[in-house]
Amino acid sequence: MTWEVLSIIGTIAFAISGAIIAMEEEYDILGIYILGIVTAFGGGAIRNLLIGVPVTALWEQGTLFQIALFAMTIVFLFPHRLLKHWHIWGNLTDAIGLSAFAIQGALYADNMGHPTSAVVVAAVLTGSGGGIVRDLLAGRKPLVLRSEIYAFWAIIAGILIGFDIIEHPAELYILFVAIVILRVLSYTFNWHLPNRSLKPPAKDKSFKA
Repeated sequence: MTWEVLSIIGTIAFAISGAIIAMEEEYDILGIYILGIVTAFGGGAIRNLLIGVPVTALWEQGTLFQIALFAMTIVFLFPHRLLKHWHIWGNLTDAIGLSAFAIQGALYADNMGHPTSAVVVAAVLTGSGGGIVRDLLAGRKPLVLRSEIYAFWAIIAGILIGFDIIEHPAELYILFVAIVILRVLSYTFNWHLPNRSLKPPAKDKSFKA
C-alpha cells in the first residue's frame, strides 16, 4: 500500500512539475505532455536500467500514465490567475516528487535484496533522474548539479531505508513529509552544500576619488 501511494504521489507531483516548466518555456501542448511524462517516469526508467529491472516494466504502469496525463491536463486548463506564481508551484511539486520517488526507489532496491549502496543510488536516481532529464530538455542547469541542496535529501532517504532504520509504513510517511519540508526549507533559505569555484575573483571596478 505504501509503495502504491508513493508511486501515485510522485507521479502526480513530477508530472505537474514537468508541465509547469514546459509552460514557463512556452512549449505547446504536446511539449507539455512530453516533458511531464519524461519527468514522471524518467527517473524510474534510469533506476531500472542500473538495478537490473527490464525497462519494459515501465509500460506495465498504465494506470500511472493515465494519472499523469490527467494531472497535466488539469494544470493546463487551470485559469491563468491561479497559476501566476509558477516558480512557487514548480518548486513545491518538485519537492514532493523528489521525496516520494526517492523513498519509492529505495524501497524498490531494498525489496530486491540489493546492498545499501545500491539502495542509495536507486533513491537518488528515482528521486532526481526525471528532474535531470526534464531540466536538460528545457535547456536548464539540472537542480541536482547545483550547489543548492537537492539530491542530498534522496541520499538520506536511501541510507535510512538501506540500513533498515526506517521500515514501517508510518515511519515512511513521516520520512516523506520530513524530506518535503527539508527540501522546501533548502530552497526557501538558500541552503547550499560546500562548493569551490576555479573562476578568478571578480576585480573591483570602482574608482577612488
